[in-house]
Amino acid sequence: MTTAQQLNTQFGIKGRLGFSEDSGLIIAEINNAQATASLCLQGAHLMAWRPKNQAVPVVWLSRDARLAAGKSIRGGAPVCWPWFGAHPSEADFPGHGYARTVPWQVIESGSEPGGATRLTLRLVESGKTRAQWPHAAKLDLTVIVGKKLRMELTTENTGTADFVISEALHTYLQIGDIGAVRVTGLDGCDYWDKVGGSVLRKQVGAISFSGETDRVYINTAAECVIEDDKLKRRIHVAKSGSLSTVVWTPWTEKAGKMGDMGQPDGWREMVCVESANAIENAVKVAAGTWHTLIVEYRAEPL
Repeated sequence: MTTAQQLNTQFGIKGRLGFSEDSGLIIAEINNAQATASLCLQGAHLMAWRPKNQAVPVVWLSRDARLAAGKSIRGGAPVCWPWFGAHPSEADFPGHGYARTVPWQVIESGSEPGGATRLTLRLVESGKTRAQWPHAAKLDLTVIVGKKLRMELTTENTGTADFVISEALHTYLQIGDIGAVRVTGLDGCDYWDKVGGSVLRKQVGAISFSGETDRVYINTAAECVIEDDKLKRRIHVAKSGSLSTVVWTPWTEKAGKMGDMGQPDGWREMVCVESANAIENAVKVAAGTWHTLIVEYRAEPL
């Protein structure tokens, strides 16, 4: 296994990008003139992002988040791949796929012309991953940290047969209070309502929250905006290569059962607006081709 010291030698950028170890996992820490961010190499899991013009982070990490080998981290931007939700046929396979809990390796780092910091990671295949996903594939995540946060998830089919993936960047976004935000951009879109059964509904107006919400909006590439009255800011979520948007908050009962949401009320300070390809928007990746899901986040005053 590559050590933090070796990564600093090969990929570190003095004063901007460094690697350290925490609880047996390697963390990339970015601190440039525009923003700070941290990313765990296990799962290529972006844990936090705060532009320096924002008093509080834009990407939320639970204060009770735990770092442990083989375990997902509560908050940040988990990579859901190569399936979203439960596996279609194997109940014992992990929900949302294995990408968020296995090692990734750094393959590139650098500085963008405008001063942002770029980091690219590649999923490390193993016998265990191949047992769950018996296809020849390469998965890369590029993260560009600056005033904006850009994430590019690329699936390359390196084999001779087509395959189908579903995927998401399951981003937790920090808000003042779940009761004082609304999400715009999805008016008129159809969505699968996963609370109390899977029912197809149509969105009318902005989304507001008064209870558990778990919705998969389909056939939409629209930009979404989280309008936050308490923090007096807007978070823009713009995407491409994605036709599903997932909106999720666990609310009191489910959050209490999770145990790592930052009790008693940490869940009130986050909402997930996820860029995805799920259900009927699953993506067929033909042999010898690739698919890239791109999402860009920015914050501005309300």
